[in-house]
Amino acid sequence: MAAPLLAALLLICGSPAYAVPSPGEGVQSLLGNDISWPQCNTAFPTGQAFAIVGVNNGLANTTNPCLAEQLDWAEGSAGHPGRPTVSLYVNTANPGAAGSWWPAEDEYPAGRAVHNPYGPCKDGDYGKACAYMYGFAKAYDDAHHRGISNPGSYVWWLDVETENSWSYTDKDANRTVLEGMTDFFHSIGAQVGIYSSDRQWDQIVGTVSGSSNLYSLPSWLAGSRNASGAAMACSHAPLTGGGEVELTQFVSRGFDYNYSCP
Repeated sequence: MAAPLLAALLLICGSPAYAVPSPGEGVQSLLGNDISWPQCNTAFPTGQAFAIVGVNNGLANTTNPCLAEQLDWAEGSAGHPGRPTVSLYVNTANPGAAGSWWPAEDEYPAGRAVHNPYGPCKDGDYGKACAYMYGFAKAYDDAHHRGISNPGSYVWWLDVETENSWSYTDKDANRTVLEGMTDFFHSIGAQVGIYSSDRQWDQIVGTVSGSSNLYSLPSWLAGSRNASGAAMACSHAPLTGGGEVELTQFVSRGFDYNYSCP
């Protein structure tokens, strides 16, 4: 998750409160870790206060092959007073005609009608209506076909990165993919947030109006260079005008670390 977004591995300096822990010392720092498919068949971080696990295998239509193992690891997190012990993140995309599947109606799964605020979605339409349905469908699959028990109990972070497929001529369609995902997750009682960097969010989505369901979502900001920088990034502007920065991320010793903003 962090490779496209973050700087290369850096030595960490700063006050002890924000210092990167040695193995087994994450409880003292109250830092969390996020892991996903790149960490399959490798050692996981230890001592994390909270954990965020990637559900997909790098693409929005795939499953992390070691998801169950990583969820077990996450459940062993020590706990943080301001964060759920385990959260999830999912890859997002708008592949349009290049995708292996694209919706052609306002149903998902087949036979289940979906209220589409941009409808009707029709065969051959790659604009907002079918983009909304694509997002709704991918979120449905993430919740029901990836091996997640009780999906409504989690915070689901939408991972928005230029590594995935997006339209660079129709940001509105990109936005409605995320709106479709958000509507689905909200429909099962789950909480939703957005993970990205300022630069990539601007390239993919841009400014979000107050009428969008994305407007008030919390932000998880990538791109801090070290632990003390991650703490300072809590004061940065959120990705959407009505949200707040809840988490910031940096990389150390090959692991993603996350700082929970006060």
